[in-house]
Amino acid sequence: MINLKTSLVRSFVIAAALAVSAVAAQANTIRAGFDSNTLAANDDGYTSAVNIGFNVNFFGATYSQLFVNNNGNVTFNAASGTYIPFSVNGSTSEPIIAGFLSDIDTRYAGSPVTYGSGTADGHAAFAANYLNVGEYGAGESSALNSFQIVLIDRSDTGVGNFDIELNYANIDWDHGGATVGYSNSTGDAGTFYQLLGSMVSGAFLDGGTNSLVAGSNIGTAGRYLFSARNGTVEPLPSVPLPASLPLMLVGLGGFAALRRKRR
Repeated sequence: MINLKTSLVRSFVIAAALAVSAVAAQANTIRAGFDSNTLAANDDGYTSAVNIGFNVNFFGATYSQLFVNNNGNVTFNAASGTYIPFSVNGSTSEPIIAGFLSDIDTRYAGSPVTYGSGTADGHAAFAANYLNVGEYGAGESSALNSFQIVLIDRSDTGVGNFDIELNYANIDWDHGGATVGYSNSTGDAGTFYQLLGSMVSGAFLDGGTNSLVAGSNIGTAGRYLFSARNGTVEPLPSVPLPASLPLMLVGLGGFAALRRKRR
């Protein structure tokens, strides 16, 4: 028979292991690679049209190219230098996928935006990396953001099908707010979506009420996944995850609490 002391020790070890696992999962949400091309350090700049490497059906329009914009988003018909966060829950000027639409300036601190092709879980993919990017007007501030927009070919499930994956490692600034979401630009019902906390100052920051690093819609801290099938993108509800797991939970009740996702 297992005595109480042994049971407490096992519970502590399990809790500690799960806490370490959660931190590791958060740290590994950014996919390696996809950095064969660089957008030179700039403020409000963008690339010319670049090849995705496969076709994507985004609300009935098929695209083989996109524009990587310095301010945390990709667009499909034309580049965008817009730096003021705006709601994508309606009509926009361009079809857009926003990983963190805010005023990014890579001239002073951190690293320039990179992008390129690769693979994700065995599928062809394209990603734009915003790793250690700074905020306009902050100069050499130590506050930096790291996130990634990934498009994953899922033509194995149907022509033009793909996944949108948004990955976050750290969000230390938001310049008064940011927008995360997507839109096909028409404003028609069902063609746009943005995360709760968009355009709210401080909401997406690490430790914020809608922390991107601590949240998820698939149960992996810092990762959000949206599936585009037959031209329609289906949003999933955000699933907030605890920033850290308690190490002093004991007994079966504590173990069960660790396994539950906080909603």
